[in-house]
Amino acid sequence: MIVLTDILGAAEVARITEGLAEAPYRDGRATAGPDARRVKLNQQARGDDPQVAELAASVRLALEGHPTFQALARPARWSRLMFSRYVPGQRYGLHADAATMTDEHGWPLRTDLSFTVFLSDPAAYEGGALRLLGRDGERSFRPEAGSVVLYATGQLHEVTPVTDGVRLACVGWVQSQVRRADQRDLLFELERARDELPEGDPRLRIDNAIGNLLRMWGEG
Repeated sequence: MIVLTDILGAAEVARITEGLAEAPYRDGRATAGPDARRVKLNQQARGDDPQVAELAASVRLALEGHPTFQALARPARWSRLMFSRYVPGQRYGLHADAATMTDEHGWPLRTDLSFTVFLSDPAAYEGGALRLLGRDGERSFRPEAGSVVLYATGQLHEVTPVTDGVRLACVGWVQSQVRRADQRDLLFELERARDELPEGDPRLRIDNAIGNLLRMWGEG
């Protein structure tokens, strides 16, 4: 679990939220599996609306351009990104995301990592925390607008009830180039160590090791 606070700037958040204010919405249960449908109570912007599709593309572009997100997730394929809206009384109860979904082209996608991009100022709503249950306990997140929470898809999680205001977020999933989380973590740590070195032979050797590990562990 990691929070990146600089995915979207204030101007971009404002542009997206203004666009979502005019977007068509539907019952969020339309995109949930049978088990999740029983605990899901929110609204989702219609992905087939051209303006919504453009907003989703801009969020993905920001994620693709963020070096830390890329180093942590190493996306090979992406799900469609979805915008969720919660008003008072709505929530998404404890659930697990599906192990497989479809990518933007309709092909099967293994869900290695999930992410939530927060679009509402936490002072503008009450409740609505993203609560994750992991091996090391539970954690809850209500970060600043423009932040993303990235986490392993296999974790149980929920969005706690919103009691006041409106909570907007963008959610999505990626299939990583590297399936195993421990291998992704090792590659990330190696990249951090490499980036702290000046140009020269030690940096070149670490960069070469990273490349060789990607050849060993990477998937097409």
